[in-house]
Amino acid sequence: VVETTLALDNFRRACDSGRGAVFLSVARGKVSEGINFDRHYGRAVIMFGVPFQYTLSHVLRARLEYLQTHYQIREQDFLNFDALRQASQCVGRVIRSKTDYGLMIFADSRYNRHDKRSKLPKWILQFLGEHYLNLSTDTALQHVRQFLRQMAQPVDQVALQSVLLTTAEVERMNPPKATTEEAGDVQSDKKD
Repeated sequence: VVETTLALDNFRRACDSGRGAVFLSVARGKVSEGINFDRHYGRAVIMFGVPFQYTLSHVLRARLEYLQTHYQIREQDFLNFDALRQASQCVGRVIRSKTDYGLMIFADSRYNRHDKRSKLPKWILQFLGEHYLNLSTDTALQHVRQFLRQMAQPVDQVALQSVLLTTAEVERMNPPKATTEEAGDVQSDKKD
């Protein structure tokens, strides 16, 4: 825990100084869930491999047997779902708000397969078009440069306001619900 805290602190200091830094971590590790790399702390995640669980674990074996017995969930279906959920958790560390941005690079050919890719969440799939699959390194770097160049442009605050909702608009969309007493008052008014 001390080493992780020290590494994260040094990483953040390097980012804050303007030098930037690279932080390496493993899926299912201490940093893959629960720690946000928002704003300039996280502009890219490269996911090498598919983070499957250790399948010889006695705990996992018992869970798989329970799922098969009680819910007829096949072992491979659960393992694929769990691995892709974990991959989504890892790459999602860089997108923490509506105004945040980052690159999510799935560097494994298994993500090209429809059966794997289709299990990713919609918020990732909406940006993962066919033209971004199975790219050469040179083509991928061209896309990265173009994306980062585009995102580095200053935000047009006027255009941003036309997209974002105001507090008043949100309140109009979700009017406060009547309390039980108020609802009772309305009912008694109708009877009179």
